[in-house]
Amino acid sequence: MVTTRPTLQGTFGMASSTHWLASQTAMAVLEDDGNAFDAAVAAAFVLHVVEPHLNGPAGEVPILLAPAGGPVRVLCGQGVAPAGATPAHYRALGLDLVPGTGPLAAAVPGAVDAWLVLLRDHGTKQLEQVLGYAIGYAERGHPAVERVGETVEAVRGLFEREWTTSAAVYLPGGRAPRPGALLRNPALARTWRRLLDEAAAAGPGRETRIEAARRVWREGFIAEALVRAAARPALDTSGERHAATLTGDDLARWEAAYEDPVTGDWEGWTICKPGPWSQGPVLLQQLALLPPGPFPAAGEASGAEVHRLVEGTKLAMADREAWYGDAQGPGAVPLAELLSPGYAATRRALIGPDASYALRPGSPGGRTPRLPAHVHGAALRERPPEPGTGEPTVPREDADAREAAEPGPPGTDPAGPAVAPDGATRGDTCHLDVVDRWGNMLSATPSGGWLQSSPVVPELGFPLGTRLQMTRLEPGLPNTLTPGRRPRTTLSPTLALRGGEPVLAFGTPGGDQQDQWQLPFLLGVARRPPVRGGPDLQGAVDAPNWHTEGFPASFHPRTWRPGSVTVESRAGAETVAELRRRGHRVTVGPPWSEGRLCAVARDPETGVLSAAADPRGAQGYAVGR
Repeated sequence: MVTTRPTLQGTFGMASSTHWLASQTAMAVLEDDGNAFDAAVAAAFVLHVVEPHLNGPAGEVPILLAPAGGPVRVLCGQGVAPAGATPAHYRALGLDLVPGTGPLAAAVPGAVDAWLVLLRDHGTKQLEQVLGYAIGYAERGHPAVERVGETVEAVRGLFEREWTTSAAVYLPGGRAPRPGALLRNPALARTWRRLLDEAAAAGPGRETRIEAARRVWREGFIAEALVRAAARPALDTSGERHAATLTGDDLARWEAAYEDPVTGDWEGWTICKPGPWSQGPVLLQQLALLPPGPFPAAGEASGAEVHRLVEGTKLAMADREAWYGDAQGPGAVPLAELLSPGYAATRRALIGPDASYALRPGSPGGRTPRLPAHVHGAALRERPPEPGTGEPTVPREDADAREAAEPGPPGTDPAGPAVAPDGATRGDTCHLDVVDRWGNMLSATPSGGWLQSSPVVPELGFPLGTRLQMTRLEPGLPNTLTPGRRPRTTLSPTLALRGGEPVLAFGTPGGDQQDQWQLPFLLGVARRPPVRGGPDLQGAVDAPNWHTEGFPASFHPRTWRPGSVTVESRAGAETVAELRRRGHRVTVGPPWSEGRLCAVARDPETGVLSAAADPRGAQGYAVGR
């Protein structure tokens, strides 16, 4: 297969991210004798600046890290629900779902503290060295990518009428940022400069200053500005104005923390994921549901084989809906049972020759699954078609036109940004992978705190996040909104080991699609012939991909489309016809529309490093040497 780009190879260092400026920032830090963790921290703060529609400082991040010679760890940068964020509070406001935008959906911000903890514990650089890149782009400007302007244009009315502090940053002169035009955020630059000044005043020493910066974030001028913003009511997706429940005590009490990854073994690989407060274990369940024996790589799978992958994904996602969350004690997630071979065999037997339309969670350990009441009324198109007549979820003529269209260049996506005029977002985000010459490896998926999330805090230059929208108000569920608990997210970075050695870090933005797109990628890496003796990362990234919405979405308003599957037109007419024959409601998407994967790899025997990035979206890039 001819790939859009080469799989990069070298021995010094590799970085791959969803924006070329973040990737190159990581590489600049590696060139300055920093390690993978220094590089990742610098790149992450740059992502806040150059992809503000996809992540921000008040968002969150799960980080998987593999220090050279050490165990894989998860650094959780997912903040918890504030003390006042109870279902009763939201019900008293007349709500049955947490709004998708606005202060009321804010969890405790987690990303910045997590990155500072990573720098303190595993980095080598000074705080001012890693923050300097982001300050420069915020102060002097960066060429805006297309999606920033498209997102701002989508919410122009909201910004102009209600969120005027956001308009001051993202509608300079009344215009949304044009592609390539310099976009500045001087308020954000001032925030980081003041943070550095106050950290420096704490005294000499790298760790002393990092700890001081953490205190400023959680208790100092930044925390004070966030609390003032939280108290100001703002219009959200409910159509009403609400204030947040976030307080200074909530910010001061929460800290990023380490935990063990959840792991699963598959064909000589050990796959490491964040726990069930994320979407991570879904990939482990998807792999366990694969049929025994060889399975083709992405791009080589027939319609029947794609059918099996889609049906397995639906089963894993049904379990996510019934069982995943940050529940503790007697209601804890039955993860051992969900990942057991016996349970997987029982679930695998449910995959039949035709598309399923039901949401079918299992009974791990004999426990009875319980789905949120809202799920039963959330389906779009309840009734399945007659067998063999799977309908597209777009008008027939539109699907035909897409199939007949000439393939566009990689990165073209006529669907536009997934943002509604009220700011509701279907869950896009960022991703970042780094590996260095010493063997340190990292995979992270920064998200939340989007520019369309909530009004910009004028003193700081960024808004609060909206991660509480992923919780449920119904009591007794693993993901019920509970003070002090993490909302279950879709964020799902991955590290893979062979023979106990970290060899691969990868991930993608995409909300509910993240592990759906990662599964064909991993199959591709495992099955495709090597390139120059190393994994064909770029070939696995470039292969045609798919996703299903046959389960409740994680984002407001949590609808789902039973029987749906969207495939890239490059999958071919035979694959599409076979899926429709099996009863799937097929949407044929643009040729390069499914995924925004990033990946780095390391061969422990030779020390050769590899990297690749997705051409889709036209902004992800890998760099290295």
